[in-house]
Amino acid sequence: MPRHLPRSLHPHRSLIGLRSRPEPRRERPGADPDVGTGPVLRLDGLLAGHDGVAHCPAVSLDLHPGEVCAVVGANGTGKSTLLRTVLGHLPPVAGAALLDGHAVDETDPRFRRAVAGVLDDDAYLTELTVAEHVGLVASAHGCDAESAGWLERLGLAPVAHEHPDVLSSGQRRRLLLAAAFVRPSRVLVLDEPEQRLDAAGRDLVRREIRARARAGAAVLLATHDSRLVADATTTLVIADAATPLPASDAIERMRSW
Repeated sequence: MPRHLPRSLHPHRSLIGLRSRPEPRRERPGADPDVGTGPVLRLDGLLAGHDGVAHCPAVSLDLHPGEVCAVVGANGTGKSTLLRTVLGHLPPVAGAALLDGHAVDETDPRFRRAVAGVLDDDAYLTELTVAEHVGLVASAHGCDAESAGWLERLGLAPVAHEHPDVLSSGQRRRLLLAAAFVRPSRVLVLDEPEQRLDAAGRDLVRREIRARARAGAAVLLATHDSRLVADATTTLVIADAATPLPASDAIERMRSW
């Protein structure tokens, strides 16, 4: 197991949380002394982009425990760049992304413990089988017993002993979702989690997002799935500006993209 992940695998730093020993499982967010009573995630005039150039309008958002925010917009409006910045993979062009009032930092063990994410990357560990990959994440977060169940629920049990590079694109997507869902998290960041899934897989993702929110997690997702938008507490439409809209209005706008 490599001690340092290449940049292409950085999306899994926060999922795996590489440590010298497993993190004790935390049943409730209140067990963490850094958790306050305000928003768990705050975007304060956040401009996301590359090399100092913004790729989307400034976003201001407070996301509290139990809330789900769906970010929608046409392709190329910067939704994925925004999520990468929230996960600490890109520095803000301006403004700030704050977790419990602290600037996001993917190298901080508190951030890795609190935040899980799935981006539009095949960011898996090629040296490990599917079962080893999900098991490593589960072990790092003190929930080893959850691993087999998530392989089964996401239809990965038949390929549990295969390596990711021989899987289909849909199976690799389900592997990344299993790695995010197998572990506890206070914030879940998902970039188009419905991608490359069949109807049953989309239904499972929808149920899991609802279950996470009911359990107190804050969920931030970019999506083109109107059912995920309809379930969200807040909908943020990215166009010339980042505009909060009722889900019904956002879904109507989605039909024109």
